[in-house]
Amino acid sequence: MSEEVRAIFNRIAPVYDKLNDRLSFGQHRVWKEMAVKWSQAKLGDTCIDLCCGSGDISLRLARRVGVMGKVYGVDFSSNLLAVAASRTQYSYKQAPIAWVEGDVLDLPFEDNYFDAATMGYGLRNVTDIPRCLQEIYRVLKVGASCAILDFHRPQNSMMRTFQQWYLDNLVVSTATQMGLKNEYAYISPSLDRFPVGSEQVAIARQVGFAQATHYPIANDMMGVLVVSKF
Repeated sequence: MSEEVRAIFNRIAPVYDKLNDRLSFGQHRVWKEMAVKWSQAKLGDTCIDLCCGSGDISLRLARRVGVMGKVYGVDFSSNLLAVAASRTQYSYKQAPIAWVEGDVLDLPFEDNYFDAATMGYGLRNVTDIPRCLQEIYRVLKVGASCAILDFHRPQNSMMRTFQQWYLDNLVVSTATQMGLKNEYAYISPSLDRFPVGSEQVAIARQVGFAQATHYPIANDMMGVLVVSKF
């Protein structure tokens, strides 16, 4: 990821969770739970949450795999990782979480290491999507899956218009009230560059994933790419 994007996420770290709740009307929690479910993580698994941000999905994974499992939350924003670490509480019902500052284009893990993986709102921000998916493929065990949640440009023209209105009039205006206009104005142009679901599937298959499916959610304004290594 670029240093510009890293700087954006470092600046928004203190209000990241609050903004997510306000901008999605709390629905981001449902979407993240769907991603965790589609990752097929199970009790005792060792999992990785890429672009973990403030740790929402990592914490959900930790509860899913239980105390005998292990979760690594990886992000390139030290400020967001600090927020994530502050939310971590020991529980006999969930796996320990290791917070790792790292680049998703060059993961500091061995080949065939993880039983499951997730990524929330990260793929759209990487500078090299095929390289990112190659790294995910490399660190997953054979038979493992990864679920990647992100914004998506709707195919329906009316929904596309509504999404743009939502970004312009709700997302940016809300961020502006918090002094973060520029930090959230980047979402729309990043979406214009982001491959749609069918293109994401094609890239995933090119890097080696035997199975790849893109599930549209939230009226196609969000999507979850699920890839499996066989």
